[in-house]
Amino acid sequence: MDMKTLPQSQRRAKADAGTAKIVAEIGCNHKGDMDIAREMIMTAAMFCKVDYVKFQKRCNRELLSPEEYSAPHPNPANSYGPTYGDHREFLEFDVSQHRQLQEWCREFGVGYSTSVWDLTSAREISALAPDIIKVPSASNMNFPMLEFLAREYAGDIHVSLGMSTPEEQESIVRLLEKHGAAKRLVLYACTSGYPVPFDQVCLLEVTRLRDLYGKRVKQIGFSGHHLGIAIDVSAVTLGARWIERHFTLDRTWKGTDHAASLEPDGMRRLARDTRVVAGALTLKSKPILDIEEPQRRKLKRFVGQSLN
Repeated sequence: MDMKTLPQSQRRAKADAGTAKIVAEIGCNHKGDMDIAREMIMTAAMFCKVDYVKFQKRCNRELLSPEEYSAPHPNPANSYGPTYGDHREFLEFDVSQHRQLQEWCREFGVGYSTSVWDLTSAREISALAPDIIKVPSASNMNFPMLEFLAREYAGDIHVSLGMSTPEEQESIVRLLEKHGAAKRLVLYACTSGYPVPFDQVCLLEVTRLRDLYGKRVKQIGFSGHHLGIAIDVSAVTLGARWIERHFTLDRTWKGTDHAASLEPDGMRRLARDTRVVAGALTLKSKPILDIEEPQRRKLKRFVGQSLN
C-alpha cells in the first residue's frame, strides 16, 4: 500500500506508530540504600522488562536556600533527617555511587539515566555519558543548566513540562534550538501531583505537544503520577514515545513518591501492555490480510457485487 494514496489522517497514524520506551523512575525510592537500589534495577530489568531506569541527582546546598535546607520536612512522617536538608542528603548518592548504579544497569541489560536538578549535578552526571539526562519539571527553567547540557552533553535531553506555562515551554524549545540541540530534545506532558486524580492528568497535552513541537523536537513523552496503567496505554495511542512512571518495591514504604509509584507487577504489566498497543498501531498492509483469506473464503457472501 502506497503511503501517498492514503488520506492524510491515515498517513499520520502510520507515521506515528512505533514502540514506546518505558522508563521506571526509581528516583529516591531506594531510601538511600545501595542494596535496595541494586534490587530495584534488577527487578525493573529482569521482571518488569523496562527499557531504562532513572535516578535523581541533587546538589542540595546549591538547590536549596539556607532557610529551606534548615527547615523541617513538610511531612515529618516521611523525613529521613531532622531538617529537609538532612533528609535530602540522606537520600543522595554521590558520583561514585552513580557510576556503580550505571554499571549494575549494564550488568542487568537496562539503560541508566538520571534527573539532574541543578548545574553541578548536570556536570557530574554528564561526565558519566549516559544515553539520556532528564530535567525535571521543577528545574526546567534553569537556563544555565539547559545551556550546559545543550553545549557540553552529547546525549538526549528529556524535559518534563509539569508546572509550566505554554510561554515557558516555548522558551525551553527555543533555547535548545538556539544551541542546535532541539533534535535531541524529548518533551514530556506531565501534571505535577502525587498522586494526580484522573481528571487532572490532562492526557490531551500529549496531542497538543505533538502538534505544536513534533517537527521541532525529537519526540514527545508522557510522565505520569496517577494510579494504575490505563492512562499510560492511552498516551501511547496519542503519540507518546516515552512513558515514565515512578517505581517502588513497596508502595507502603516511607517517602512521598511511593504512593504514586508502580510496584513490580504493575510496572511489568505497563511495559507489556504499552508495547502490545504500540505494535497494534498500524494500518492493514494490504486490503485483505493473509489471516483473513481463509475466513473470507469460508464466510464471505455476495462477493463481486457492485452498486450500479
